Amino acid sequence: MKTKWRWIGAMVLAVGVTTGCMASTSDGDSTDKDGLEKKVVIYSPHGKDILQDFEKQFEKEHPQVDVEWLDIGSQEILDRIRSEKDNPQVDLWWGAPSVMFEQAREEGLLQPYQPGYAESLPQEFRATDWSWTGTSQTPEVIMYNTREIPKGEVPQDWDDLLDPKWKDRIIIRYPLASGTMRTLYSAMIYRDYKETKSPESGFEWLKKLDANTKEYSANPEIMYSKVARGEGALTIWNMPDTVMLKETKNYPFDFVIPESGTPVLTEGIALVKGGQHPQAAKAFYEFVNSKSAMKHLAKTYYRIPTRKDIQDLPAWIEKTRIQSMDLDWKLLREKENEWMEHWDQKIKSGAKQREE
Repeated sequence: MKTKWRWIGAMVLAVGVTTGCMASTSDGDSTDKDGLEKKVVIYSPHGKDILQDFEKQFEKEHPQVDVEWLDIGSQEILDRIRSEKDNPQVDLWWGAPSVMFEQAREEGLLQPYQPGYAESLPQEFRATDWSWTGTSQTPEVIMYNTREIPKGEVPQDWDDLLDPKWKDRIIIRYPLASGTMRTLYSAMIYRDYKETKSPESGFEWLKKLDANTKEYSANPEIMYSKVARGEGALTIWNMPDTVMLKETKNYPFDFVIPESGTPVLTEGIALVKGGQHPQAAKAFYEFVNSKSAMKHLAKTYYRIPTRKDIQDLPAWIEKTRIQSMDLDWKLLREKENEWMEHWDQKIKSGAKQREE
């Protein structure tokens, strides 16, 4: 029986990862008939539904390759890859905002790789040296519980979230562990920073949002369930997940695309430098970015592909028009850690930090 990793607590995880990686070292040199190692290890924040699905699909095509994955937040992935730099325990990083992949690229943590579909990928969706490529585009939205908030009362823009009437009705994914939320919070600061060159106005905005926030959830699933149950009425999250939860799980969710514009994140994928199973990792990389996989991700998991040659996409993708927020991604990458540390130390209400 194959062993799959799960996020079941820091202590258990540490033991499980150590054990799993010791096992992987022993078979790293053996390959299947296609020249692939018999294992590939993936870190991803995409969630168990997508990971289990593509594990099954890939292993069906390559039955001698064992796909092992660890489902954790994107910031946790970056921190883990940093800590493992001298002895990498992962082969492939699948999923996180491009700003995080750029950080990893600058730190020499990624292995450049130009995929077979390179000509169909616009330049803005990849690193200059192919250290990472973009897999999907992810607009951020205001997600709300349709049973708790009448459509006519839903906040229409970011500043509407600061209205005192939303006090203790907002539940947010804990930002420090989430690449999505770190980028979104940084974007909120940048709105005024681009003119004033000071983050103070953005910090004040986050302070007001914190005052209305009931709690910070340790992972997206907790956030989804609490908003669905009415423990909170709304949150800030991405559009694809909101649509997926509404249509596939019948959650009482809908969304508003903020009128003033929204950050549109590029989700990335990359080989980890020094990974023990490079050929299997490249095969998985190509597999999850193939035309058929892109269509499957779009239709089943509501991901908006970056490849320009994908046809017959769902109507909601074809019809949706997004007003992208004008952002300096390089500056956000440089300032993110500083700004988020300030939020954690000076803004966040300690009583709202829930470790669940």
